[in-house]
Amino acid sequence: MPLLPKIGGPADLHSLSLAQLSELASEIRAFLIQQVSATGGHLGPNLGVVELTIALHRSFDSPADPILFDTGHQAYVHKLLTGRQAAFGTLRQPGGLSGYPSRAESEHDWIEHSHASAALSWGYGLAEAFRLRQDPHTVVVVVGDGALTGGMAWEAVNNIAVQPDLRLVIVVNDNGRSYAPTHGGLAQLLSGMRTDQRYEHLLDTIKHTVQATPLVGGPAYDLLHGMKTGLKDILAPQGMFSDLGIKYAGPIDGHDLAALERVFQQAKGFGGPVIVHCITEKGRGFKAAEAHAADRFHAVGHIDAVTGEPLDSQAGPGWTEVFAEEMVCLGGEFADVVAVSAAMVEPVGLEPFGRAFPDRLFDVGIAEQHAVAAAAGLASAGYHPVVAFYATFLNRAFDQVLFDIGLHSLGVTFVLDRAGLTGPDGPSHHGLWDLALLGLVPGLAVAAPRDEVRLRAAIRQAVACDDHPTAIRFPKGELPAELPAVGSAGGVDLLLGGERPADVLLVGCGPLAATAQAAGRRLADQGWSVVVADPLWVLPICPALVELARPARLVVTLEDGVDAGGVGERLAAVLAAAGVAAAVRCCAVPLAYVPQCRRDEALAAAGLTADHVIELAEPVLGPPPRPAGRKHN
Repeated sequence: MPLLPKIGGPADLHSLSLAQLSELASEIRAFLIQQVSATGGHLGPNLGVVELTIALHRSFDSPADPILFDTGHQAYVHKLLTGRQAAFGTLRQPGGLSGYPSRAESEHDWIEHSHASAALSWGYGLAEAFRLRQDPHTVVVVVGDGALTGGMAWEAVNNIAVQPDLRLVIVVNDNGRSYAPTHGGLAQLLSGMRTDQRYEHLLDTIKHTVQATPLVGGPAYDLLHGMKTGLKDILAPQGMFSDLGIKYAGPIDGHDLAALERVFQQAKGFGGPVIVHCITEKGRGFKAAEAHAADRFHAVGHIDAVTGEPLDSQAGPGWTEVFAEEMVCLGGEFADVVAVSAAMVEPVGLEPFGRAFPDRLFDVGIAEQHAVAAAAGLASAGYHPVVAFYATFLNRAFDQVLFDIGLHSLGVTFVLDRAGLTGPDGPSHHGLWDLALLGLVPGLAVAAPRDEVRLRAAIRQAVACDDHPTAIRFPKGELPAELPAVGSAGGVDLLLGGERPADVLLVGCGPLAATAQAAGRRLADQGWSVVVADPLWVLPICPALVELARPARLVVTLEDGVDAGGVGERLAAVLAAAGVAAAVRCCAVPLAYVPQCRRDEALAAAGLTADHVIELAEPVLGPPPRPAGRKHN
């Protein structure tokens, strides 16, 4: 009789025997493989935390004992154990279960973040609040070894360490990986703890040999046992944690339910901060994931539930692949081009560059602030760093972009993958904020290419800049067809019109240039004089747009960033200052947190369609010069 359907909440776990819990763990893995293969999502991380999550929910009283996941993509098992099994087929679908913790879904979810290294600060704050109101419950933070490469995590640890009565358990889920294998000094330290068990063997030898010695065996063992801490510091360098003042337990086999429960109960009863170091295996129980060296199926689309082979096909190259190719070319042409990333080398396309030029690729771990400041150092010494992030992660390093890069007018290029509306990962992964933020940095120029030709051109133009920073943004997924220009004006590509002054100026940013062109053709068919412009470099506002807009009655901008502070709002301000009388309408994403959905659905909901442009134009322009249905030659 299957056990998983009987688990409606954490309380249902307490009646199960150890053998039944092991069976439940197997059922959960089979369930996850089947479900996530169909919906897509973060499969590998969740296969690795099955026993860990079961043990947590048997040892702690969620939600009174908050369990915080850093990052939230490892919370699928938590969702299954807290009553959300029936809805799992809707994972990451519009209106369905979030791929991360969600307060709207369950009282067991305290936070909704999905960016690494923040949960320890949340945990510290919650535990301090519990201490102030004399609440005896314990806060648990599950943090991956990859997230511990982020400086914010250590800022929290710095505070946690000086509060001996803080009821906080830090569970280090150590699988040697973030997205890919974890790099850096901390990774080496944890690897030593994970693999070097010499002190345990030595103590075992002492116990069995010395205790057997007649008369003096017992006292001698007690004396030598007191050396255990010193031996641990030498042979498995966990002393770092105890030196901070935090009790350390481990390493623990993260798939041994009995051992996990035992150590969690001990940590809960300690009454102060405790680190429990658990060794887990990402992708455990799915042979295809275990054999996938690159990322152990960290995140998958639709895949075969047996072979792990992808079922989604991409007809042509994606934006990321083209960037990857161009970086290798540039690396071969220019010895001063270097690359920087924050634990995302493969997903942002820097892996080929790293293979070709291993000494010129710097992966700093999940530490975007450090990455940008390090790029400043590289640039000041004569190199041109290309810093590649997902667009949403740039937000974390804005201070460094503003002052370490912008203030110093350094030649650094930011490449922002997954810019705009990205889809099923939800609010914290949409890359909506970069245009509004980067527009605040004096001297920084932002490019939004519309196709492969313009992407390659933008990268080369950016790398040629050594006296100011640049940024290039592009969306997730497949490249659109090439969209040739029919003319140009002051460095701005014209995609329609330009032979005569415009009644309507449509400005399409990046991939939305095609939408602007489609809307422009429909307006031209109505008899209006239409110019469709695509400024490859969308910020700062190109002066040519002012002149194109001067005769127009209406200017419409299209961009897939937030409307507040975006290209449209900045163009409207520039036009007003220049005395341009045209009405300006900005088609952008409303300033809000956009839920998970397909990109096309999100674009339609934001009004980023040709139909919506026509609707905006009609009240301003009035009746068309030509009757509806007549075609303009």
